This record gives sequence, C-alpha cells and structure tokens, in this order.
Amino acid sequence: MTRRRLLAIIILLIVILFIPLRGYAQEFRLPDIRLEINGSGVGEAEGEDLVLSLQILLLLTVLSLAPAILIMLTSFTRIIVVLALIRNALATQRMPPNQVLIGLAIFLTIFIMAPVWQRVNTEAIQPYLHDEISMEEAYSRGVEPVREFMFKQTREKDLALFVDLAKMERPQNRSQIPLHVLIPAFVISELKSAFQIGFMIYLPFLMVDMVVASILMSMGMLMLPPVMISLPFKLLLFILVDGWYLVIETLIKTFN
Repeated sequence: MTRRRLLAIIILLIVILFIPLRGYAQEFRLPDIRLEINGSGVGEAEGEDLVLSLQILLLLTVLSLAPAILIMLTSFTRIIVVLALIRNALATQRMPPNQVLIGLAIFLTIFIMAPVWQRVNTEAIQPYLHDEISMEEAYSRGVEPVREFMFKQTREKDLALFVDLAKMERPQNRSQIPLHVLIPAFVISELKSAFQIGFMIYLPFLMVDMVVASILMSMGMLMLPPVMISLPFKLLLFILVDGWYLVIETLIKTFN
C-alpha cells in the first residue's frame, strides 16, 4: 500500500511538472533566420547594407586577433619575459603567480603604449567615426604610429634578416617595408632585449647562490639544498635594493 501511494505521488509530480513545461515548449519558437544573396534588383540601400555588414565582419575579425596584436605589436613581450626571468632568478616557484605577472605586464604595456594609441585615436579613429576619411585611409593612418614604435625598437640586423628571407629588393625607406616583415623582426629584437635585461638581473642572485653553496660545502652540509637556504637572502637583497622599483624603471626607460 505504501509503495502504491509513493508511486501515485511520483506520477502526480511528473504530470504537474510536465504540463507547464510542455506549454512553455509550445509557446517558445525560434525566429526564422535566412541568409540570402540576390544579385538581381540590388539597390543603393542594399549595397550600403552589404558594405556595412562586411565592415562589421572585418571589425569582429580584428577583435578576435586582439590578443595576438597585444603580444606582437606592443611592449608586452619584453615586459612579460623580464618579469618571468625575475621570478626564476629568485627561485620563488610560482610566486608571484602568473595572473599577477600577466596583469602587471598588461598595465605596463598600456602605460608605455598610451602615447601611440592616443595618436591612433586622434589621427585615424576619430576622423573615421566622423566620416571625414575612408576606412582604407583610417587604416593607413592608424598603423603608422604603431610602425614608428616598432621601427624604434627593432634592430637593423633583425630587419635586414627578414628582408633577405623575404627575397625583397633592398628598401629605400621605411615605408617600403611591409608589416609581415617588420613584425617578426620586432619580436626577435624584443626577445633579445628582454634576455639581455634578464641576464643582468640574474647575476647578483647567481652570486648569492654560489656563496651559499660554497659555505654549505665547507661546512659539510652536502645534503642540504643550497636553493632553500639562499632564497631568504635573495629576497632580502631584492627588498633592500627596492628591486621592483628598479626593474620597472629600467623596463620603461628602455622604450624611450
């Protein structure tokens, strides 16, 4: 008898829950979405709508490439590599965590690139939004400040390498160098600068590790890891010299 009552209650609950859901399912209908391309009878308004749709599609494509643009066309690469090398030199494992390092690198990138982006906004974006220039002219104006920044940070040797690999004729001026040649040259120049700064940062911490390891060996403590003992001394050295201040100051000044 108890099982019958329990079964009846379960059936009743199913019916109560199913009836509203069924009603909602009948009321909810997906809108009809159709994509048509009709070549006949296309007026001026339809042509303008098509151009606007293509512009929106192009804009969404550019936005999807925003992380790559942030990494490859700005100071982000040099900053994040130097910060990662600092953490490795201190041997603090994952402290500071990756989220902190990436966040700091992003905001430093915004600080360094602010004058460049201000020029892009003033010379390209605002005139285009006010219908003063076309999209092609806005692109050429907007990319010019970024190109100037990259040329300033790119070594001639790296630039000559990719010009030679692209089998181009020797350019007479910077305007003849395309972006697909400039960007990889800029990236490897940034990597070299970052490793040079990282090498200078590594040296004092390496000396601390060597001194601690020598002292432990002389005391016969061969089983004690030198890194564990040297970590507090490296942190103390980094604090006493105000390491973060010096590193950030050096990084920013390398872009001036």
